[in-house]
Amino acid sequence: MPRDTNRPHCACDAANLNIPSPSRAYRAFSLHCACALPPVCVTLSLPPASEASRARSAHALHPAAAAAASFPVRYPARRMGATGPPGGEAHHRPGPFVRCLYFVGFLDLFGVSMVVPLLSLHIKSLGASPTIAGIIGSLYGFLQLVSSTFVGCWSDVVGRKQSLLACILFSALGYLLLGMSTNVFLFAIARVPVGIFKHTLSISKALLSDLVSERERPLIIGHFNAASSIGFILGPVVGGYLTEREGGFYLTSFICSSIFILNAGLVWMLPWDEENTVSSKHEQTTCNRKMTENILGKVNQDSQIKAVANGTKKCDVPLWSPWIQVVPVLKRIKSIACSDMWDIFLVRLLMSVAVMLYYSNFVLAIEERFGVKPKLTGYLISYGSTLGALAGFLVGTITRLYQHNTYTILLHSSVLTCTLILLYSSALSIWTVILSSTFLAFSTTVGRTCITDLELTLGGNHASGTLLGIGQSVTSVGRIIVPLLSGIAQEFSPCGPPTVGVGLGLMAVLIMVMNKSQYSSARNIKLNSE
Repeated sequence: MPRDTNRPHCACDAANLNIPSPSRAYRAFSLHCACALPPVCVTLSLPPASEASRARSAHALHPAAAAAASFPVRYPARRMGATGPPGGEAHHRPGPFVRCLYFVGFLDLFGVSMVVPLLSLHIKSLGASPTIAGIIGSLYGFLQLVSSTFVGCWSDVVGRKQSLLACILFSALGYLLLGMSTNVFLFAIARVPVGIFKHTLSISKALLSDLVSERERPLIIGHFNAASSIGFILGPVVGGYLTEREGGFYLTSFICSSIFILNAGLVWMLPWDEENTVSSKHEQTTCNRKMTENILGKVNQDSQIKAVANGTKKCDVPLWSPWIQVVPVLKRIKSIACSDMWDIFLVRLLMSVAVMLYYSNFVLAIEERFGVKPKLTGYLISYGSTLGALAGFLVGTITRLYQHNTYTILLHSSVLTCTLILLYSSALSIWTVILSSTFLAFSTTVGRTCITDLELTLGGNHASGTLLGIGQSVTSVGRIIVPLLSGIAQEFSPCGPPTVGVGLGLMAVLIMVMNKSQYSSARNIKLNSE
């Protein structure tokens, strides 16, 4: 069959055509590679422009691109029920799938917070010494540190549904074993499956990142954090009430396991097929847009981290083939480890340690400095947690005020966090502590959301599970070193731990200032992707 000379044989040949007519220019962008790939139709998605500006830009474009620019602009379909052209400031309403994920996060932390405050009392009642209790607690932290990266990357390989269901069901098994633990050995065994598979929130955030655009992501993740925090506020109240009954801890553990099974059923019944169809259409639209940018020569070659993440697209690997899954998981982890994202994770580590040092001896320091009883201190902590949950609903408003500049929001929230911790360290009255706790709840909530969004922006959505898993591993490192730092600092003063936290927070701010250009390029990536 004679070869059609009017059709380029690969994407790189399209820019070398000299096609005078618009109709042939339109056919020029229907690319058909000689490597037996199916035809890929590329529709230009250019911003609206006046006739004069189109005429001026025609001199700078190739004739084929200039002819295509005169065509009517067709925008890709918006998601999440939004209206208006892409990149607009329209308010995005989450669909039922996303709202169900909010409820999944709420149930997760509601069940966990019923049991976690009672663990120390239960292991003491089993006859364990404080040293043994500390070792078992460190075992859980170590398992979280090791497993979070692998489980997050595993979710990128096998898909969110399978990994999310597996994590929820194994966590339910762990809390069921905890309800049957009548000695220290069974207690330690029960903590193993929870330590390995309790990554429900991270995978849920990765799933939300897959479903929404980068501009919507801080808003949606902020709402998810707020819904989860509400569960963390209500859980201890219910758990404390149940504990007062005979065999209360075992009853609470069984109820927690039942909540996780209910959560697994909810995840199973979600309309995954519809969301996968929408996600596939969104990925095809994004792919077409990137191919068009390649033809017009507008691809930013400096976004190296994006290029690394582009090679980490989810593979359809069977869930029952663990050895086949090992290689993709290790490749994804290696690609992130070899990327230039160390400063992002270092900022997360420093800010996490700073905030955890603030809370490490909060009850003891308030009692020693101001004579406040632990009961009132508990009310103050609940007050801060409630404000933190409310702050999650304000993340969308804050990002719009900052014109979606995540770097600036993170920088300002980190500076505010350091200032408030310093104010708490030098407080002379309990009212100053209440004031600092009020604003600290907002700054830490906004900061956590922004650092997550910045990681996903620089790393790319296709590796979102891996990135969130590494971020959780970094936080787990902080949980391991904070008790040591706090204990050493308390040898000098009750204000020692938060003072050390201020220094670490200032180091994080300095790192962000020194790497401002990299974060600015991340913002350009986000804006260009819209």
